[in-house]
Amino acid sequence: MDKVQEKLRTLLDYWIQHNHEHEAEFREWAAKIVFSSSEVAQQVGEAAAKLAEANGDLIKARQILTDILRGH
Repeated sequence: MDKVQEKLRTLLDYWIQHNHEHEAEFREWAAKIVFSSSEVAQQVGEAAAKLAEANGDLIKARQILTDILRGH
């Protein structure tokens, strides 16, 4: 594995975990603020969903990189 691939693998792992933490935090806050503003809560919930979708893409990228590194 070259240095770029190694760094990318590390970054993908970090980004996935980091986004997961933010997604959980967004969902927690959406639940807290739904009582004061359902529109704000909805937007924060949508942001959480988009982070989850982005994480799906990052997970796929990580798998593709892993397959490439294994020679598949």
